[in-house]
Amino acid sequence: MISKMQPFLLGSFLAVFVLLGIVNNGDAGITSSFIRSEWPAVDIPLDNEVFAVPKGHNAPQQVHITQGDYDGKAVIVSWVTPDEPGSSKVLYGTSDKNYEFTAEGMVQNYTFYKYKSGYIHQCLIDGLQYDTKYYYKIGTGDSSREFWFQTPPAISPDAPYKFGIIGDLGQTQNSLSTLEHYMQSGAQAVLFVGDLAYADRYQYNDVGIRWDSWGRFVEKSTAYQPWIWSAGNHEIEYMPYMGEVVPFKNFLHRYPTPYLASQSSSPLWYAIRRASAHVIVLSSYSPFGNFSNL
Repeated sequence: MISKMQPFLLGSFLAVFVLLGIVNNGDAGITSSFIRSEWPAVDIPLDNEVFAVPKGHNAPQQVHITQGDYDGKAVIVSWVTPDEPGSSKVLYGTSDKNYEFTAEGMVQNYTFYKYKSGYIHQCLIDGLQYDTKYYYKIGTGDSSREFWFQTPPAISPDAPYKFGIIGDLGQTQNSLSTLEHYMQSGAQAVLFVGDLAYADRYQYNDVGIRWDSWGRFVEKSTAYQPWIWSAGNHEIEYMPYMGEVVPFKNFLHRYPTPYLASQSSSPLWYAIRRASAHVIVLSSYSPFGNFSNL
C-alpha cells in the first residue's frame, strides 16, 4: 500500500499521521491492482539467491537505514559483519565516490539460545541537508560496499512525500513479490507496521539464522530508503523452552529507532517528523499502565 499522508491503524502497530497544516491535493488514491497469492505461504529456501551473502571477506551485509532524529536531517546506518568487528565508520558525501565526511559508529553482538549474532554496527549520520542525495560507503578494502539515500524535503505543511506501508512481510515468495512491487511504486520511505522476519516460526539457532536471511532479503530497499520500524507480535519471541524470556531481543539489537530524539524512554515508542507528516509510533505489545515506565 502506498499512501500520501493517510491516517491508518493496523493490528500490531498504531501510527498517527498528524499533518502540519493543510496538504494541497493530498490523496492516497488507488495505488495498484496488485493482489498477493493465497495461503499457504512457505519460506524461501536459505540457498536461494535472494539471501546471497555479499562477496569478500567480512563484507558488510543486512544494510538498512532509518531516520536518525526528530526532523529528518539524520539517518542511522546499520549493518552486520559476519566474521570480525571490522570498521564502524561510514564515509559519506554528496558526490558519488567522493566522500567528504566520516561518521564513527558502535558495534555489538548478542546471543539467542546458542546462536551468536554477527557484529552489528550502528552509526548516526547527522547534520544533513534537506532534499539532498547522499552517497555512503561502509566496510574496508575489496569488501567495502557503497549505497546512497535521499533526504526528505524541509518540514512544511505542503511538502509532497510518498510513503509505502508494509507489514507482515516475512520471507516467502509472496514476500518477494510484495517487496518488488513496493520498489516499483515510487514511494520514498516505508512505514513498517510490524512482523518483520517471522523468525519466531523457527526454533533454537534457526531463529537467529532467519533474522540474518531476512536482513539480506530486504537490503535492496532498506540500504537506500529509510524504513520506519515498529514491532509486532512476531518480534516478541518469548521462548522459555530455549531459555529466552526477554521480549523483542532480536528486534531491539538489530533495528534501532530514534526514540531519544523524541524524548521517549523506549525504542518501541517514538515520533518523527518527515516532510508534511508527523508520525507517532505506539507499540501495542509493550507494558503500559500505572506501573510501567511508559
